[in-house]
Amino acid sequence: MLFSDKNIILTVEYQTTMAKIIFKPLTSQQSVLFPENIGDRIPANHPVRIVNQVVDGLNIDILLDAYKSGGTSIFHPRMMLKVLFYSYLNNIYSCRKIEKALQENIYFMWLSGNSKPDFRTINMFRGKRLKQHIQTLFSEVVVMLNELSLVSLDIQFIDGTKIESVSNKYSFVWKGSVEKNKAKLEEKIKSVLQEIESTIKTDSAVEPTELKTVDSHQLQNKLQELNSRIESMDKKQKKKVETIEKEHLPRLIKYEIQLDILGERNSYSKTDPDATFMRMKEDHMKNGQLKPAFNVQISTENQFITNFSIHQRAGDTATLISHLKQFETLYQKQSNTVVADAGYGSEENYNYMENNEIDAYVKYNYFHKEQKRSFKKDAFHVQNLFYNPEQDFFICPMGQKMVKRGMGKRTSDLGYVSNVTYYKAIRCEGCPLRCLCHKGKNDRVLEINHQLQNYKQKARERLLSERGRKLRGQRCIEPEAVFGQLKFNNKFNRFSLRGLDKIILEFGIAAISHNLRKLTKAMLKNKNSGAYQQFLRSYKQLMRKKMQIMLRIFTFSNFESKIMPTNYYCSKIQNIAA
Repeated sequence: MLFSDKNIILTVEYQTTMAKIIFKPLTSQQSVLFPENIGDRIPANHPVRIVNQVVDGLNIDILLDAYKSGGTSIFHPRMMLKVLFYSYLNNIYSCRKIEKALQENIYFMWLSGNSKPDFRTINMFRGKRLKQHIQTLFSEVVVMLNELSLVSLDIQFIDGTKIESVSNKYSFVWKGSVEKNKAKLEEKIKSVLQEIESTIKTDSAVEPTELKTVDSHQLQNKLQELNSRIESMDKKQKKKVETIEKEHLPRLIKYEIQLDILGERNSYSKTDPDATFMRMKEDHMKNGQLKPAFNVQISTENQFITNFSIHQRAGDTATLISHLKQFETLYQKQSNTVVADAGYGSEENYNYMENNEIDAYVKYNYFHKEQKRSFKKDAFHVQNLFYNPEQDFFICPMGQKMVKRGMGKRTSDLGYVSNVTYYKAIRCEGCPLRCLCHKGKNDRVLEINHQLQNYKQKARERLLSERGRKLRGQRCIEPEAVFGQLKFNNKFNRFSLRGLDKIILEFGIAAISHNLRKLTKAMLKNKNSGAYQQFLRSYKQLMRKKMQIMLRIFTFSNFESKIMPTNYYCSKIQNIAA
């Protein structure tokens, strides 16, 4: 009993001597005189501040001119640009998710000034007002990067990738199938019309007009002519005319529309006619499925995107010239150097770059294969044969002359005409090396494009030079790293809009956001750089202006002395502004 009493006494003494627990006050349900500024919670070097400052420096007169006066108030396009750029910078591509972020995320709240446009407003601004001007805004950002000495615009590392369309992957239309079905339908229509005309010719003295070619317009005229004589036809003939009018004509019109949409392409998607079916490397089935996609070409420098273009062709060869022309249009100048892989090495591309005085460090097919020992030791390969340019003949491994036999032309699918020269061996019969030289029954014939060979020789010399080796190694970490950042890190591996114009818009916003992300990292990596110091100076000037405005407001305000003297706030703001 004594032991228990002692414990009770000790417990009481411990409770009396223990320190009192103090909790921090919870003020979420209380109103305050001066609401907290959420900008104080955002660090000075946060990416949202860089986005804010960059967009403030953009010239958006082209956007402002599109607005009409009158009506209710609208959200400022500069604020909408800030929200879109920062959303794509944070891998938020859905308008509904952007709307949610504007209500929950303090960075979005600060950037928008607590404005809360709904997803329909954001989607309308992105899809309609911004659609025609994204290239101009993108070029302004790149020019700003050039002024900050982050890009020089004197060199382009070019590469392409395929990004999947949002359209249904099973809604394909193939050009070969359409042409085949259209040809069958035309033959069927011709045969039916011939039967009807032969019957009319025997029953009537009037000669019916013969339909030489079958298209929808001519077929409609022919049907009008037949309908004018429908009363003189029997039941079987009327049934055939009705079949042509209700079944064959609509199908023929459909095929003509599909061929018009296809143009030079081999396929398109029904749910997005601008998308072309391409073989995707990133297919989840790992079997290279054909999916509706777009071919995205970019130019990079220091891993900043300096130019981008969207194409509907799967191959990269046909995209280079238009891509370079767009670069010149955007910046009123052309780069001195272009670095690209073997997908761009064609005679047409080499010719264009040489005429525009561009140093082309562009590979061609078999460039790497030519550097191997087995290729160099292959005496039967065309490139290893001895050529006499003065007398214009080749010598085969057996020492026999291969003389010029004529010239010809080759036209590419893009319409580019190349001149080729034919060289033929005098006699290959009985040659002991014939089985190693060629497998044809007749004498060996060479088809040589001397212009292309000259371009390849110049490209080979550039690529094997010291600068060429350096640029080749740099190309692997330039556009490839940018595509890796966009498609895998940022999950931008599928478009969410339909139509070529909107695809250009969507990738343009993604490209601007990528450049802003790289700009933030470049500034934080080297705080002594001119770009970072210029950003700090501009930021401090902006903060001083805001503080001066707040100081004027507080100076002319009448506060009650019981709450807090005005001099307290004035001195605090002056210290911050200093």
